[in-house]
Amino acid sequence: MLPGHNVAVRGWGALGALVRASTWRRAVFLLLGGVLALPYALLAATFAQLFTRDVVPVPLVVGLLLVATVIAAVPVFLDGSRTLEIAAVRALLAVELPEPPAGHRPDRETRLRAALWIALHLATGGLVLFAAISAFPMALVFIAQQFGIDTGPADTLGPLTGRAPVWQTVTGVLLLVGLGYAVAGLGALAASMAPVLLGPSPAERIAGLEARATRLAERNRLARELHDSVGHALTVATLQAGAARQLLDGDPEFARRALAAIEETSRAAMDDLDHVLGLLREREDGSRPPADTAPQRTLAQLGRLVDDTRGTGLPVRTRIAGDLAALPAAVSREGYRIVQEGLTNAARHGHGPVRLRVDVPAGAAAPDPGGPDPRWLEIELENELTATTGPGGGGRGLDGMRERVLLLGGRIDAGPEGGRWRVQVRLPVPREEPR
Repeated sequence: MLPGHNVAVRGWGALGALVRASTWRRAVFLLLGGVLALPYALLAATFAQLFTRDVVPVPLVVGLLLVATVIAAVPVFLDGSRTLEIAAVRALLAVELPEPPAGHRPDRETRLRAALWIALHLATGGLVLFAAISAFPMALVFIAQQFGIDTGPADTLGPLTGRAPVWQTVTGVLLLVGLGYAVAGLGALAASMAPVLLGPSPAERIAGLEARATRLAERNRLARELHDSVGHALTVATLQAGAARQLLDGDPEFARRALAAIEETSRAAMDDLDHVLGLLREREDGSRPPADTAPQRTLAQLGRLVDDTRGTGLPVRTRIAGDLAALPAAVSREGYRIVQEGLTNAARHGHGPVRLRVDVPAGAAAPDPGGPDPRWLEIELENELTATTGPGGGGRGLDGMRERVLLLGGRIDAGPEGGRWRVQVRLPVPREEPR
């Protein structure tokens, strides 16, 4: 609402509540309840007539009444009815209520609160609708008579029959104003009671928090994948392109190899990017289309990763102990990304050769009944720091490393040590981890 409109509404004084847009929206909400209450009113009138007539036996009428009562009460307790009420409250009463969590069935207390709200909505809406179709025309008749308009026989006005037209006009105005204030008051009461009767239960709040945590974890995982894979590819491509430009005339063969490495690295990064974007894409109904399954890189492809890094001109000395292919899939994937990010940081900010050590515990994939303690996959990267690198505090890459290690319950120690940057990671390898 515009500030000028607020000033204009305040200028109306006591009548300001009758001209606010929120009052009219709340009136629509109440009238909606009255419209929904019409079938119940017609059903009640029908059974009232059946009880006053002897055409149908009373026991049969009572039986039909019980069946009709059960059928009429069922919609009040349905989950969809509560969802529709929440949508109406958010749109017409301007009350922010969270959507019920998908896949979570409300408990009995929540259903009872929603049923009470729906019953109150139908009852108050029915009263407002009755007042609107009775008091409003009567007020118009009173006001019309003040201007000499013939509205029918005068003996239909009840206690006001024979009164001066001025009093009839005042009565008509008071009826309209009273109806407006009644609607404004009932609408404000509904807005204040909506969070109490339609708000989420503790179980729904917990389910909502869990769903939000799951979405955040998924977004963080995809962000790590993009940062590590695309960031590494761009670093390799940039360094390869720089080396190829410098040696293009003196060593054309090296330039060709560099361009081929750039092409292959960029292609792999595009595959990763397309896979992640497929996971992020959503349909109109909120579901995600099935994304193509991208090949997950593991430590089994460590040799190719090291070769790509060496192609940038950065020497990498490796020491591998154990069978990389024997590692569980989850540990191997995260270990690959950790090594990839460490080599990327070394290529960007480091100097001199990189020392990479990977120790795989013996018999990592074979079950060992000797005890519950896990064995550890150890990864260590070490390189010299340049004069301009400084101590550093890490960035997105180091944060991504810590998140990966934390998710697997491992340990990480990263930082400068004697003029060198060292990353030490230990990842637990469960004894019976399915691959």
